[in-house]
Amino acid sequence: MKKSIPDFERMKQAGEKISMLTAYDYPSAKLVEAAEVDTILVGDSLGMVVLGYDSTVPVTMEEMLHHTKAVRRGAPQTFVITDMPFLSYASLDLAVANAGRLIKEGGADAVKLEGGSSLAPIVQALTRIGIPVVGHIGLTPQTAGQLGGFKVQGRDVESAKQLTLDARAIEQAGAFLLVLEAIPRQLAGHITSGLTIPTIGIGAGLDCDGQVLVYHDILGLFERFKPKFVKQYAQLGREAVEAIQSYNREVKDGSFPTEEHTFGLADGVIQKLYGDK
Repeated sequence: MKKSIPDFERMKQAGEKISMLTAYDYPSAKLVEAAEVDTILVGDSLGMVVLGYDSTVPVTMEEMLHHTKAVRRGAPQTFVITDMPFLSYASLDLAVANAGRLIKEGGADAVKLEGGSSLAPIVQALTRIGIPVVGHIGLTPQTAGQLGGFKVQGRDVESAKQLTLDARAIEQAGAFLLVLEAIPRQLAGHITSGLTIPTIGIGAGLDCDGQVLVYHDILGLFERFKPKFVKQYAQLGREAVEAIQSYNREVKDGSFPTEEHTFGLADGVIQKLYGDK
């Protein structure tokens, strides 16, 4: 049964962990839904793991819409959250228009924005018109350059205090869920205990209300780099290469296709068509 925003609130209150996983297309969404994961994130990480970009920055609204539609078709009974790509919420008007498209055209149940207190007015405006919003603080990949790269955030007193203020501001603006990325476990636990909305950690430790990872990471399908917080549950990339090598070898040596994989004609058809030639 498809989760709802009140379900996530209830899960936090009951101490029940929330599972989230990314998906970017119809087949991956079908598998995630079959595994009964609570919610799917159509992350702009698709830019790196699916489209081959060097970062999430080049991802466009059209690309996010395209992939969100596919995920919705593959997982009709799962709560779907879609990332708003870089610059798609650079102003209030842009944010409303683009978030509206992800909900109306893409079929997303909610949108996710990266940033802290400065984004509170946008979060508030979206929630006021009925668009559910997920916040995202800590390491924010769209603006990682301003943070000194892909580094753990909140390790000193000043930055930890700012992240705590950011979390409260995003909650007060109306977000129903908050992603905490790459921050120390103790800080994530402190932020989580001080909020009424659930937190979803990625590299933020066990004390968050739930966890999110990238589909291709947990299945071993993305090998460009492996963050410390990633746990691989399978090595499908390696298995896929071995399977493709076997196919290539059998094509080359003529052992594929066999009669099992071949269609035939009824007896006499060739003779009727071509005679004895």
